[in-house]
Amino acid sequence: MDLASFKLLFSAAGGKALEDAQALAPREQNYLRHFQVLEKKYPRSLAQAALETAILRIEGRRKFLQADQMYFTREALEQSSSHLVSAYRSERYQPWEYLLDLGCSIGGDSINMARIAPTTGIDLDPLRLAMARANAEALLTPHRVDFVRADLNAGLPVTASDQVGVFFDPARRKQGMRAFSTRHYSPPLEIINAWLPDFPALGVKISPGVDKSELTTYEAELEYISLNGELKEAVLWFGPLKTTDSKATVLPGPHMLTRDDMQERLPLKEPGGYLYEPDPAVIRAGLVAELGDQLGAWQLDPDIAYMSSDRIVQTPFGRSWQVEDWIPFNLKQLRHYLRARGVGKITVKKRGSPLQPEQLIQMLKLKGDDQRVVVLTHLQGRPIVVICFPSQPGI
Repeated sequence: MDLASFKLLFSAAGGKALEDAQALAPREQNYLRHFQVLEKKYPRSLAQAALETAILRIEGRRKFLQADQMYFTREALEQSSSHLVSAYRSERYQPWEYLLDLGCSIGGDSINMARIAPTTGIDLDPLRLAMARANAEALLTPHRVDFVRADLNAGLPVTASDQVGVFFDPARRKQGMRAFSTRHYSPPLEIINAWLPDFPALGVKISPGVDKSELTTYEAELEYISLNGELKEAVLWFGPLKTTDSKATVLPGPHMLTRDDMQERLPLKEPGGYLYEPDPAVIRAGLVAELGDQLGAWQLDPDIAYMSSDRIVQTPFGRSWQVEDWIPFNLKQLRHYLRARGVGKITVKKRGSPLQPEQLIQMLKLKGDDQRVVVLTHLQGRPIVVICFPSQPGI
């Protein structure tokens, strides 16, 4: 979709085309069939714009509460934060009188930030800016947010002030391909070095899979955020926005775990009565030992995040299962163990094992009505299998 096609959606014919497109409940895999239906009634460019918008609104529901009123490009939707993540992150800007959203794209973060303080979103892409304005008008009182077209590489079009809170979301995709290095972001992450002296209250969204060695020169808090057990993003918090060195945040909640500089490595022992799998935000933030200390748990292997204990402690920072037994990994022995207990269905989890879950299930050839969770992992370097009951304790 280009800017001219997008503007057609706001005409009388465009409104009707969008209404007809949404009535089809379209999906990307059926694009051609739906397009042929719409093209019979509307000009080609309008039919394309309406159909693309209808498809992306359906896909956008997994991220945005009001996706059916919003406008997206596919790349912008893929890079956007979920509403819950964005709303949580925006709360950190509560003390600031005025906010900037740099690389605002379609305005999802700008809209959440504007609920905290008056906000200006800045982007170079005229189509995304037009969508941001339309989204703000649909979801928010417009006078709290405005949008400006500017090239961030040329400097920020705002007077320096310590009363300005800044959020920067550099593009991490180009032509559908992910940028894994901060040097390949657009603009590259290093551009913040020119901004920090004038705008110290800076937050930067980065990929959760970023190579941490690229961040060693930055004096910032590194926060990893997960939503419903899935790692979503990482954020660098600078200056007065920094609260600690490393943080794992689990949503809904929020539940936050921070680094304890005094925390040593956990002891290593064989599986006890319960097995814990830390949330991916905890693992990525390097806070497994901190969580284990809370749980009174130990690790099975120094390089694998699974933990165990003899008592159950409910925690938002991970999942847990009651351990039935554990054995050194041996396919024949595992098959005999499960068949003897009438186990016909297993859920396979793994860390440190080259076997794929589907491969193991096929190799076992189980029959029966009972279920188990089978965990492939290591015990101090040796491959083992931990057999657990399927329901989490207390659930």
